[in-house]
Amino acid sequence: MRVGSFVLAAQFPGQGQGEALHRAVRSAEVAEEAGLDSVWLAEHHFVPYGTCPSAVSLAAFLLGRTRRIRVGTAVSVLPTAHPVALGEQAALLHLTSGGRFSLGVGRGGPWVDLEVFGAGLDAYENGFPESLDLLVRWLRQPSVEGTGERFPFREVPVVPRPSEDLSGAPGPEVVVACTSPASVRLAAERGLPMLLGMHVGDEEKAEMVALWRRFARAAGRPADEVFSAAHVSAGVCQIADRRADAVETLLKSMPGWLKQGLEAHVTVDGRARSMRDPWAYTELLCGLHPVGTPRLCADRLAATSERTGISRFALLVEGSGDLAATEENVRRLGAEVLPHLG
Repeated sequence: MRVGSFVLAAQFPGQGQGEALHRAVRSAEVAEEAGLDSVWLAEHHFVPYGTCPSAVSLAAFLLGRTRRIRVGTAVSVLPTAHPVALGEQAALLHLTSGGRFSLGVGRGGPWVDLEVFGAGLDAYENGFPESLDLLVRWLRQPSVEGTGERFPFREVPVVPRPSEDLSGAPGPEVVVACTSPASVRLAAERGLPMLLGMHVGDEEKAEMVALWRRFARAAGRPADEVFSAAHVSAGVCQIADRRADAVETLLKSMPGWLKQGLEAHVTVDGRARSMRDPWAYTELLCGLHPVGTPRLCADRLAATSERTGISRFALLVEGSGDLAATEENVRRLGAEVLPHLG
C-alpha cells in the first residue's frame, strides 16, 4: 500500500494566499521526512478553495526541494492547457527528477477559466478526449502530428523524449480523474489508471474500479495491465488520540473554507449550480475517510483497499487549516499509521 498526501493549498478564512502556499510547501517537505510515498497537488483558478494555479509548476518546485518522494498533479486541467505544452513540461520533470513525477489530468468544470484562457465551453464539453490522446502520444512517441479538430499541426519531434530518462523509466505515468462512467471508459480504453475523488465512498469506488476493468477488457487491454492498474483514492486524514477530537478539528475549520471556496466558483455560461452544505459535507468526509486514532485510520485505509482493490491513497492532511497542526498530522501519519499498513 502506498500512502501520499493531497495538497490543495487551501485558503482558510482569515488567511492570506501566501500563507496557504507556504503551508502547502511545508506539508510536502514534511511528507518526505515522514516517509510518505507521494504528494499530489491540486490546481484551481481564481478561487480560495485552492490557491495553486499551476500544479505542474508547484510540482517542479517540490521535486527540486525533495530527493525521494513522488510528486504528482491532481490534477492538471486539460481543457485550459495545450496538451503539447503540458506534455513537454511533464517530460522535463520526469527526466530531471529521475522518474519521480506523475501527471494527473482531468476535465475540470464549466468555470470562467474557460473564458479567461480562451479555451471556450466546447473544450470542456467535447474536447477532453482529443486533448488526452494528444498528450499521451506526446509522452510515448518520438514524433507527433496533430490530427484532431482542435489541435491540427504538422509532425514535429518530441524534445525532450521521456524515454531518454537515465533511470530507464519509459515516461511519466498519466492518471485520469474520473467522476462518471464516460470518464471511466475514456481512461480504461487507454489503459490509464484513475484518480477517484474524496466525495465518494468505498462502494462507489469499488463499482468504478469494476467498471474500469470491464471497459479495459472490452478494449483489448492486456490482462496483467487490467488487474495491476494503480488507481488512486483521494480522501481526508486527520489523526488524534480520540476520534471525537479529530472530527472536532475538521468541523471547526473545514466548513468555513468549503463555504468561501465553493461559493467563489463562477460558471462560464451562467448555468445554475448547486453547492453542497459545507457542514454536512465535512461530516460526510469524516465518516468516509481515516479520521480518528492512528489505529482507526490504519484500519480504515486497509478496509478501503480491500473493498475497492485500490492500493494508492492521496490524503488531504491540511484540514485543520493550521501549519503546525498540519505538520503534526503528517508526521503522525508517517510514524503511527504507516507501520500498521506494511
